[in-house]
Amino acid sequence: MTQTKQRRSHGATMKVLALAIGAFGSTASHAAAFQLLEGNASGLGNAYAGSAAVAEDASTVFFNPAGMTLLPGRNVAFSVDLVRPQAEFSDRGSTGPGGAPGVGGNGGDAGDWAAVPAGYMTWQLTDRLFAGLGVGAPFGLKTEYPNSWVGRFHAVKSELKTVNINPSIAFKVSDVFSVGFGVNFQRIDADLTKVATAGGGSALLGRIEGDDTAWGWNIGAMYQLSPTTRLGLAYRSKIDYELKGTSKFTALNAAGALALPGVTAARGGNVTADVELPEVATFSVHQQLSERWTMLGDVSWTGWSSLQELSINRTDGVNVTTEDLRWRDTWRVAFGGTYAYTDALKLKFGLAWDQTPVRDATRLPRVPDEDRFWLSFGLQWKPTADSAVDVGYAHIFVKDAKLNNGGTTPLTTGRIVGEYENSVDILGVQYSTRF
Repeated sequence: MTQTKQRRSHGATMKVLALAIGAFGSTASHAAAFQLLEGNASGLGNAYAGSAAVAEDASTVFFNPAGMTLLPGRNVAFSVDLVRPQAEFSDRGSTGPGGAPGVGGNGGDAGDWAAVPAGYMTWQLTDRLFAGLGVGAPFGLKTEYPNSWVGRFHAVKSELKTVNINPSIAFKVSDVFSVGFGVNFQRIDADLTKVATAGGGSALLGRIEGDDTAWGWNIGAMYQLSPTTRLGLAYRSKIDYELKGTSKFTALNAAGALALPGVTAARGGNVTADVELPEVATFSVHQQLSERWTMLGDVSWTGWSSLQELSINRTDGVNVTTEDLRWRDTWRVAFGGTYAYTDALKLKFGLAWDQTPVRDATRLPRVPDEDRFWLSFGLQWKPTADSAVDVGYAHIFVKDAKLNNGGTTPLTTGRIVGEYENSVDILGVQYSTRF
């Protein structure tokens, strides 16, 4: 390739990466709580088993930066995962403010389709030094109910978006051992609504919006134990946010519609909230069994106990709302395999168990989460020796989630009692190439 062609190819790639950065905006959640594993689509068919040891394309920037040392030349990867969570509530005796019988419907399906894109680039700088850049969304959530549903005094809309920009570097210490390090610049946006009583039977739709940016880091190591066995270890740090935003209240009529769209109650104002997103550690194994079969496995730990409550306060010190969480640390175990049907076509499968951080006593309609089991399939087609197209599908079976919660102020919110029927479907596609 001539230098002119190289410059044009590099410029086109940077434009596509910029478009990927601007594409973020949809949110979904398919891992425990509101963690997103959709760092790529190539791992979806394996249920993301072996994620810290695979390093078959540029998305290793997110999963384990040390894996860049396995990618000679320049590499790019772009993916999008379409996620469809389902969360359907069945009322089992909820009450309204003051203990009155609950009024309103079950809320329908609180989930909806969302797209989660990601983009990556890696460069080989020398025989031992490699650099990379990734853009992704490690956390995200959206649940939404009608303003008139039975649990409206606890939650109506809950939306959280993150965008993570991750420049990385890796060093090949020896022929069998590599290390990597990345810096994470992350932005978070949150939008929460619920109905609040205002006395005299009137109701207000309360809306809290906030955002912040913060820094974190990630490290990784990769060790080629034998010609057929590779081990990977990766860690992502906590990220501390101090969200700043506004709280607004607007009057509703009996049907839950905005009664006075231009009138905002005086209870609003500027607000702040401290949020600490969790650290994550992953250990992975990549085992070549034969020329055709590769087996993958990993164990990951997420420090969700960093989220014990969500307290939102006005800047004058008045508490607007507090959500009691008391979440716990969690484990995820995944196993998968890849079969090389031909030199150009690989078939993938994967299984995983994903533990929820949510305790039964503090489960909220904003995050009606439970333990989940993954079943995944996928294929990879290589149209050329240096490019690949991956397609993957996963169905996630989620345990029915029981809910019995009065919140921190049951006299004004009532108690929501019932059960959720949950599931998730994910379809992903990715293109990766080397040049």
